[in-house]
Amino acid sequence: MNIAQEVAQSLLSIQAVTLRPDHPFTWASGIKSPIYCDNRLTISYPKVRNLICDGLVAIIRAQYPDAQVIAGTATAGIPHAAWVADRLNLPLIYVRSKPKDHGQGNQIEGVLKQNQRVVVIDDLISTGQSVLQAATAVQNAGAQVLGIAGIFSYQLPSAVDNFSAAGLNFPTVTNYDTLIEVAKQQNFVTEEQLAVLRKWRQ
Repeated sequence: MNIAQEVAQSLLSIQAVTLRPDHPFTWASGIKSPIYCDNRLTISYPKVRNLICDGLVAIIRAQYPDAQVIAGTATAGIPHAAWVADRLNLPLIYVRSKPKDHGQGNQIEGVLKQNQRVVVIDDLISTGQSVLQAATAVQNAGAQVLGIAGIFSYQLPSAVDNFSAAGLNFPTVTNYDTLIEVAKQQNFVTEEQLAVLRKWRQ
């Protein structure tokens, strides 16, 4: 079992991912979905979060070896970014969804210098819009975003389009296709439910 499959199995085991092909969830966007993913649960499981950290570090070393700063998206990306930054011995910053409405009005917390090369970490990628807003904030601050690294991607076509338009890559430790195949192997879903799950992503 590779790390993508291990993380997928872990997400299912701790119920960070719930599959409900027979009774779909309704996302905030209004999308009806047979899957709900809450990676915030992973922070409570040391073995799982260490495995995720391994995966994120491997992505950064392979695809963004010139990274100088690790950025986490507020709030769910922050703990994972912190563990990755610690493992790589790199500075950490985090990016709010919008500037604070008090104090100094910061959107970026931590020290970010001009032209530094940044990797932005998010926990979950659906359409990619929220993490791309964080990337834009980093760019507006005068730094260079090398790309994104995430824990899980739904692999939605809209995400591919959005990241392509932004000129950024978005590798993730695991993804929807891997997860539903592991779910079938581990008997979390039936063959009929697997067919529904495959059809939904199409």
